[in-house]
Amino acid sequence: MRLVFAGTPEVAVPALEAIHASDHDLVGVVTRPDAPSGRGRKLVASPVAQRAEELGIEVLKPEHPRDPEFQAALRALEPDCCPVVAYGALLPQSALDIVPLGWVNLHFSCLPAWRGAAPVQHAIWAGDEVTGATTFRIVKAMDAGPTFGVMTERIRPTDTAGDLLTRLAEGGAGLLVATLDGLEKGEIAALDQPTDGVSLAPKILVEDAHVDWTEPAAAVDRRIRACTPAPGAWSTHEGERIKIGPVTLTAPADGLRLPPGELAVGKKQVLIGTGSYAVRLGEVKPFGKKQMDAADWARGARLESGLVLGADG
Repeated sequence: MRLVFAGTPEVAVPALEAIHASDHDLVGVVTRPDAPSGRGRKLVASPVAQRAEELGIEVLKPEHPRDPEFQAALRALEPDCCPVVAYGALLPQSALDIVPLGWVNLHFSCLPAWRGAAPVQHAIWAGDEVTGATTFRIVKAMDAGPTFGVMTERIRPTDTAGDLLTRLAEGGAGLLVATLDGLEKGEIAALDQPTDGVSLAPKILVEDAHVDWTEPAAAVDRRIRACTPAPGAWSTHEGERIKIGPVTLTAPADGLRLPPGELAVGKKQVLIGTGSYAVRLGEVKPFGKKQMDAADWARGARLESGLVLGADG
């Protein structure tokens, strides 16, 4: 089939590469426009655009897929199908109608669970034991189109959103290619999603990543892992935000109990109180400094037991 791939961030690159290596004819790539990045705020092409250019594939960067110029360029490429991974813009019906076999999205959950922008983060935050990826035909309603295939992936106890998303991106790339193969051969049919079991996964904001030390240890752990690497879990110290990396749970039976947010500073570790029992801080990133082990931070900042994080913000 003639394909035009749509995607933007790094997580979409494995699917782009898998499609390029398949027997399908990848004739174009659609991605978001170049965006400011770094301290200099220079315009930088998306990871998908950079990889597509390395592969010698034509790249389209419309401000919005409703733009007539973009839709004309898409028609000129004559795609049979448009596979999509984290493109980042809503597709109007006028764009959907251009492609005979539709736009086939790879979504990182087992639909209808976790429809929305942050399915992996919400699965970890909710304490799910299993998640996965689903291919489906895009329709006007968000992530509600009929599905083609699904894969499952166990959520490991120490998984961050970044860890889990990396595995799903690799496994999902194979699922997407298999879906495209099935469509070309007429061996796969779309099935309507169930009406029950729907859950939503809106984008996680910086405010959501503010650690609430009054929550039980398991909830604190899940929030931090769900927000790692982005937007990054945080608390406050001396009026400044400090980024908090994944913590280590201690056994409830012998776990130290501290007031929420209170530190117990040792030579080799730093414990912090939660709504249940204390957890061990991992790496932290103080304001204006590099990421470091919590014990090194405590030693350098001359922190003492009894200090409470988050008491000033």
